[in-house]
Amino acid sequence: MNIWVFSQEANGAPTTGTLELLTKARSLGTVTAFVGSDASALAASLGEHGASKVYATGDLGGKLPGVAVSAAMKAVIDGGDSPDLIMFPQTTEGRDVMSRLSVKLDRTVLTNNVDITVDGGSVAVTTPIFGGNVLVTTSFSGTGPFLAAFRPKSFAAESAGGAAAAVTAAPVPDLGATGAAQVVAVHVEETSGPKLDEAAIVVSGGRGLGEAPKYEMVETLAKLLKGAPGASRAIVDAGWVPYSYQVGQTGKVVKPGVYIAAGISGATQHMVGMKGAKNIIAINKDKEAPIFGIADLGIVGDVHKVLPKLIEALQARG
Repeated sequence: MNIWVFSQEANGAPTTGTLELLTKARSLGTVTAFVGSDASALAASLGEHGASKVYATGDLGGKLPGVAVSAAMKAVIDGGDSPDLIMFPQTTEGRDVMSRLSVKLDRTVLTNNVDITVDGGSVAVTTPIFGGNVLVTTSFSGTGPFLAAFRPKSFAAESAGGAAAAVTAAPVPDLGATGAAQVVAVHVEETSGPKLDEAAIVVSGGRGLGEAPKYEMVETLAKLLKGAPGASRAIVDAGWVPYSYQVGQTGKVVKPGVYIAAGISGATQHMVGMKGAKNIIAINKDKEAPIFGIADLGIVGDVHKVLPKLIEALQARG
């Protein structure tokens, strides 16, 4: 099967989501990465994770990526190199490219998936619904290209040890009026420590903390553990912390080695975003809290007493 992976880059390297998709794609067929930028600095890493070829648009010159990349993809397909399947990361840019390409190709898209299987020419994806309580498997019908987007952390990013992928130019055709939109600024929130969706340890706080100033305990503990702080939707909506801290169905999906939930009851929306963690530690004074149903270690206690003691113990260790 001929598979394309829409590949994004950040700070001169492929994103983690890109490497996750490449890893999965190489187990299904022959992989080509499609990049909406210059690929000279990316070819080695893309090849290492399974891409045998890279299509690159080159510098987009500030053009809106969705418009430019979808047009470039359509041009390559019209030129005779049509994939059976195109995999996209479930990101803002990934969804934009996919939706525009869907219209250009008149093909159905399936989004928010967590798994994919290929049996001959048949492609089926798995999608969680009802807050992740039910998994639905949907098969594409007809012929490709099939278009599917996947949640972050659906697959593990693993090196295959391949050589640098060969790069082929995929020029952006004339976009007409639709190409007039330009990206004039990009806001990147300042962070310290590991990124939330890539951290090996995540410490999240919820409404059980009581008030916004108490969230400082979560940040302190995360820093001592060399992890990242997270939050439930409740305290994000309350304005205690930025949206970028939110773990859950409408926030970030995390799969750390250790996830500490402090003062989080365990609403379904939140658990969808963290139940894939290898080890879950829950701290809540309500012994009936749903979070204990998925916790590997449950501490029934006041978070205002437990966290300070844990912080004190870690600080004493130096």
